[in-house]
Amino acid sequence: MSATTIGALVGGVIDSMSGDDDSSWDGALKGAIIANALKVAVPMAITYAVGWAVLRGAGGLVDVVKGDK
Repeated sequence: MSATTIGALVGGVIDSMSGDDDSSWDGALKGAIIANALKVAVPMAITYAVGWAVLRGAGGLVDVVKGDK
């Protein structure tokens, strides 16, 4: 199953458990939208974190080579 389908199912279940009197399709729609947004945001965040760690390591390596503390 794709992430969008799982997001829709989880969103629909959470909305149906909320106790309000509307149908669960709006929760399913919100879950699908959030799943699609996470498919973009999570890889971007991981790429940013790895790049930041590499730059910090490179900066530390330059300090060691130069002899700075």
